[in-house]
Amino acid sequence: MTATFSDFEPPVFNNLTSAIRALAMDAVQKANSGHPGAPMGMAEIAEVLWNHHLRHNPNNPKWANRDRFVLSNGHGSMLIYALLHL
Repeated sequence: MTATFSDFEPPVFNNLTSAIRALAMDAVQKANSGHPGAPMGMAEIAEVLWNHHLRHNPNNPKWANRDRFVLSNGHGSMLIYALLHL
């Protein structure tokens, strides 16, 4: 079954995406380098993919059947860091 946008609880959705954005801004400012725009703009998409579509198990990162997430724009790497942190 595919989740739709209306299936997500707005308060949780907003808190997770806000956390991704805040981490992106803080990390880029602390490093005095980077592009906060990409992770801030992709926060909603990443949250939905990561939490509702990708098959993964944080307790078993070597699970052979896990899905892989590849982000090819290196200047948006803070998005991956924020997702892994949360």
